[in-house]
Amino acid sequence: MSAASWRACPESSRNRSRSSNPPSPRRRSTTDAGSSSHRGARVFKAIGRFFQRITTGLAKTRSVVGDALLSLIGRGRKIDAAFLDELEDVLIRADIGIAKVDEILADLKLRYKAGEVAPGEELLDFLKKSLRAELSLNEDELRWNTTGPTVVLVVGVNGAGKTTSIAKLAKHFKDDGKSVLIAAGDTFRAAAIEQLAIWAERVGCDLIKSHPGADAAAVAYDAVVAAEARKIDIVLIDTAGRLHNKEHLMKELEKVQLVIKKRIPAAPHECLLVLDATAGQNAIQQAKVFGQVMGVTGLVLTKLDGTAKGGIVIAIKRELNLPVRYIGVGEQMDDLQPFDPDAFIDAIFNATADKAR
Repeated sequence: MSAASWRACPESSRNRSRSSNPPSPRRRSTTDAGSSSHRGARVFKAIGRFFQRITTGLAKTRSVVGDALLSLIGRGRKIDAAFLDELEDVLIRADIGIAKVDEILADLKLRYKAGEVAPGEELLDFLKKSLRAELSLNEDELRWNTTGPTVVLVVGVNGAGKTTSIAKLAKHFKDDGKSVLIAAGDTFRAAAIEQLAIWAERVGCDLIKSHPGADAAAVAYDAVVAAEARKIDIVLIDTAGRLHNKEHLMKELEKVQLVIKKRIPAAPHECLLVLDATAGQNAIQQAKVFGQVMGVTGLVLTKLDGTAKGGIVIAIKRELNLPVRYIGVGEQMDDLQPFDPDAFIDAIFNATADKAR
């Protein structure tokens, strides 16, 4: 059954033409210089808001990990067996992962004996660099389709925040000047369809939907066809997340991928897996299940503001070797942020660094 089309954005937005030719160069005027200055100020303010959201969103992790590290590092204690045991406990409580913790401790022992690391601020810098290195190969940029709509399949178990994340991603791309179409592909949950209809209207983007129980693959196909006709920049496709019925779910997701490829052979260009950060190590197991069938290209980690175990980001990246694309640090629409490894590490350690000096 063909999915019904619901439109929430103005006609001019849907019919915006795509041009590959750059605008003609023109002489920079005084007005241009002023506009550039204003743009620079806006960018600076946006960066400030970004760091504020990350810092606020990771407050629980910073409170637990940072305070514990301060009690260890701030007193300039000798790095002995007792110290290492306490440090190990702090890092494990942050859910960084046992393998990474063992690696950090072994490296610290060697560097301390060699005189390369001293108690206090040097030790804190060592920890930050060790954790940052685990995220060094993170690719935060989506793979964009240059010849048509970029198709993004969004997968994850029910309750991980998948549907809400799609709405937040839609707003993120709209704010970036891109046209967006959402496909309500979780046809097993009437609430998911209704929820996306509300979000699409609020965000101001197109929505392709059908009735509960409809063929999810048909919804996805209709969405891609509509996106091509309307010159849409990016298509976000919601999917079912009934992991308790794994075999049926995986067959459905395979079918969705196949019908999309019939229209655009290179699609989906991205497959984002949404994981609940509060699930801790269980999130890694969920990722492995989806990875058996889906070509997952990146991760969206939600609810980081609700856990003191923010180190799960590092554990997941290490275990799965997948880039973390976005992290959720709050309930507001702007609280789904592109993942920045430096900002993430700084948000956890900054308060501790000030007190360790």
